[in-house]
Amino acid sequence: MKTRKRTSPWAWIPTLYFAEGIPYVVVMAISTVMYKRLGLGNAEIALYTSWLYLPWVIKPFWSPFVDLIRTKRWWVVAMQLLVGAALGGVAFTLNLPSAVQWTLACFWLMAFSSATHDIAADGYYMLALDSHEQAFYVGIRSTFYRVATIAGQGILIMLAGVLEVYTRSVPYAWSLTFYLTAALFLGLCLYHQCVLPRPASDDRRTVAAGHIAGEFLDTFVSFFRKPGIGVALLFMLLYRFPEAMLTKICPLFMLESKGGGGLGLSTSELGFVQGTVGVIGLTLGGIVGGLAAARGGLKKWLWPMVWSISLPNAVYIYLSYFQPTSFFAINACVFVEQFGYGFGFTAYMLYMLYFSQGRNQTAHYAICTAFMAAGMMLPGMLAGWLQEHVGYLNFFILVLALCLVTVVVARLIRVDPKFGIKE
Repeated sequence: MKTRKRTSPWAWIPTLYFAEGIPYVVVMAISTVMYKRLGLGNAEIALYTSWLYLPWVIKPFWSPFVDLIRTKRWWVVAMQLLVGAALGGVAFTLNLPSAVQWTLACFWLMAFSSATHDIAADGYYMLALDSHEQAFYVGIRSTFYRVATIAGQGILIMLAGVLEVYTRSVPYAWSLTFYLTAALFLGLCLYHQCVLPRPASDDRRTVAAGHIAGEFLDTFVSFFRKPGIGVALLFMLLYRFPEAMLTKICPLFMLESKGGGGLGLSTSELGFVQGTVGVIGLTLGGIVGGLAAARGGLKKWLWPMVWSISLPNAVYIYLSYFQPTSFFAINACVFVEQFGYGFGFTAYMLYMLYFSQGRNQTAHYAICTAFMAAGMMLPGMLAGWLQEHVGYLNFFILVLALCLVTVVVARLIRVDPKFGIKE
């Protein structure tokens, strides 16, 4: 009997994590830009799109059922099919009379499908590869997730901008963009249906629902009984508070006309600034942060990272006050802010790993990421309303002042000096 040839991980890891990144970027970033171009106010945009974080906040509650029902491979392919359908739904409903309500419904479907896909894809990665391969390919999966970010925030937004000029219709231009994205995603779904291996460990386990519920409850209880849980939750919810405010408003500020207090960028220019220059700065900051933490540990680098994630926010005060016409200056400011954010965010990720240590580490880390998503969702819901009441310049000044919140919660945490240092 012939043994079945094993599919190379190179055939599916890059495309799987590219597929994981695209819907997240579409829901979190592209939707904001699209609604701005459709003429919605900043308060509405920030409120509606911040609610889309909710599936990532609550995904630990249904993650056990991804283990209980069918296989990880089935979930991956099924969720990609749903994401493709949701992308097509956005494209179709953009030209309907109630476009905002219909597109939001499609974005909700996309968000829940994407959050479920994250659970299944990460679980499948661990089942399909041995420990050595998992370590070897971890950089590859991260790289292609970043490629998806560039493709979403950069290429897709720039494409929509070109189509806006060519078609002279904002809804039609964005509809075409989403149709093309849906076709790409459905192609990825078909490809993975054919290519993804079927590891023996990815079986349809029959587990008593009561047992799952009991284990699930024990995991949650043990998390909230960890020493220092109160301080940890404050840190996870508030460390990124200023950034959560900025994330929703910055693209709206860049698209806003000069007369409205913004920079007056075109859709294509915004795609270049945020999707290429910004992502490169963010990635380099994260790499430098990781290297620094590996040498000196989290405790040594905590305060440089706190100031790094805080002080560069001042570039938006400069941009708002002077409203520069130099595209180079705008790109340089965004690069500085995103590099600082990437470097400073390393402390946040390492602290979640540190706090998750011990029994049920994987499940506890998943709960930490839920609080991370909540920390982005709640401030973002208020950001648009606040900006409309105080204006862009005063909003950015207030955000810089709110960096004191980041400083305070960082001061409260306690970390083992040896944590993070390469042994």
